[in-house]
Parts: sequence; C-alpha cells; structure tokens
Amino acid sequence: MRAIVIDGFGGPEVLRLADIAEPVAGPGEVVIQVAYAGVNPVDWKAREGWLSQFFEYKFPFVPGFAGAGIISQVGPDVADYKVGDRVVTNSDQSIGKNGTYAEFVKTSANRAAHLADHVDFQEGASIPTAAVTAWLATFNSGGLSAGQSVLVNGGAGGTGSFAIQFAKYAGARVATTCSPGNIDYVTRLGADLAIDYRANDVADAVLGWAPEGVDLIVDTVGQGTLKDGIRMVKAGGKIATIGTLIKDEPAWDMDQAQQKNVEIIKTMSAYNRAGETLRTIVKLYNEGHFQPPAIEVLPLAEAAEAHRRIQGGHVRGKLLLKVSEL
Repeated sequence: MRAIVIDGFGGPEVLRLADIAEPVAGPGEVVIQVAYAGVNPVDWKAREGWLSQFFEYKFPFVPGFAGAGIISQVGPDVADYKVGDRVVTNSDQSIGKNGTYAEFVKTSANRAAHLADHVDFQEGASIPTAAVTAWLATFNSGGLSAGQSVLVNGGAGGTGSFAIQFAKYAGARVATTCSPGNIDYVTRLGADLAIDYRANDVADAVLGWAPEGVDLIVDTVGQGTLKDGIRMVKAGGKIATIGTLIKDEPAWDMDQAQQKNVEIIKTMSAYNRAGETLRTIVKLYNEGHFQPPAIEVLPLAEAAEAHRRIQGGHVRGKLLLKVSEL
C-alpha cells in the first residue's frame, strides 16, 4: 500500500512516499481504508522526534493521528464494527504505532467512531485530534457551562474552530482572537465577539465586552501570545492551555494567577480517554450540532508541503491529505 513514512527525524524533507505492507487486524483492532488523513501541528512535532519522550518510534514510521474512511478488516473480540462501516479514528500513533498517512491504518477499535452516511469523509477527518483537544480544554479542563463567557485565543485554527462551536453548544458567550481576514469565518462559527489581535489591545477588548473578565480562556496558540491573559479572567476563573511541547515557552505569571485565584490547566489529548471523547463528539456531529471547519485538501504525495504549511501556523480550519478514492 502507499504510505508516507519517515526513516529518521528531521524537517519536512524526510517525509517520503513508500510502498509498505498492509496491516492485519489483531484482537480488539480494526483496519480502516483511509479516505482522508488530518494534518495537525502535533504531526510535525512527531516528525521531528518530539514525542520520543512518550513512545519508541519504529522506522519506517507512518505519521498521522487523524483519519476517516471505511473499515476493511475486523479483528477478534470486536463487536461494535463490521467491514464496510464508515468511521473516523484517532489512530494508535500516540503509543508508537503507524498513523493515518497511509491507504490502510490499523487501530484499536475503541479509538474509532461511527460516521453517519450524510457526513462526508473530509468532514470526518477534520474531527479527531483538533475537536477532541478542543472538547477536553472547553469541558474537562475548563468546566464551561451555560451562561458563562469564554475567550478562545486563536479561533480560526483547527482546535479554535471547534472550541468556538463547543462553547456555543454549552450555552456560553464566546469571544475569540483572529486575524482580520478570519473575522467573518469565526463569526459564522458562532463567535459573539471577534477581536483582530493585530489592530486591537486584546485585554481592553475583552474587558469592554466582559467587564469582570471571562470565566474561561481556551488558549490554542500558547507561546506567550496572549499578553495580560490573567487580567482578562474573572477571579476564580480558569485558563485551559493546549500543550505545545515547545521548550522554553513563556510561562504564565503564577503569582498573579494565585492572587486572583485563577487556575491554569495544561490540556493534552490523553490516549486512554480520546476514544470515548471522539465518539461523544462524532455522535453530536452526526446529529447536526456542529459545522465543519474550513477545509483545504492536498494529495498524499504533498505531505511535506502540508507539514510546511501547518508548521508555519496561520492555517484556517483544517488541512487534510487525500489518501484514497472512497
């Protein structure tokens, strides 16, 4: 089968198209024929070896945490899926197994979710990773509920696009930062206030909208981009930051946070709960509660270009690789 592999760590140039053996489903596993694979910031970090602290890479290694397609094999002890089912998956890459940049991917059945017939595979492939991370930050870490207010830092990105929608689904008021070209986009997703971070003081804009501060900040960007973040949160509020794994990332002022009783929680998608969270999100998506983020598709063979784009930042919505015709 065709797959994108790396033979060692490095820049986008280490990604190469290869012909490798198709996987075989074992107990509790399924094999999925991949239509589209999601490209996420964690993919380029995996390519550069940043995840070696979590698992041992086995080369040649196939990247890709997210994908959508059709089940082609069902292993023993799998009762909830059958050959031909339309699914999305988080893949097992976070424990060192091959990912979704391939025509077929083997994954634990409990990391898949049924995709409704009316939802196309592009939409499905946009959900794992970005949506799961947004859900964990908004609800598990942030505890957001109806009537509260939230600031999503970086609302036009993949995670931010879902965080806006999840907050609105919860019944919250939503402000978000974005570039001027994305104001209409985040507004369509449901943002009540879109702040052009290039032309405005974000803290002044937020506090003009929510004078006591917001209940929650979901920071999808990190790297010290949200200056005066603690000042924007009301006393007793929370800041859910998405873990970037970047060394020497500017730290939050913990003394200021403690004085204001603001809780700062680093959020990352945990392997043992990602499948359950994915199924919750996909069920709601199948029911029509959410809309897809902006989607751009590149051919599988252009994975290196996709990595250059995602590593450079400022990708609106989701970037996908087209893997198979399904």
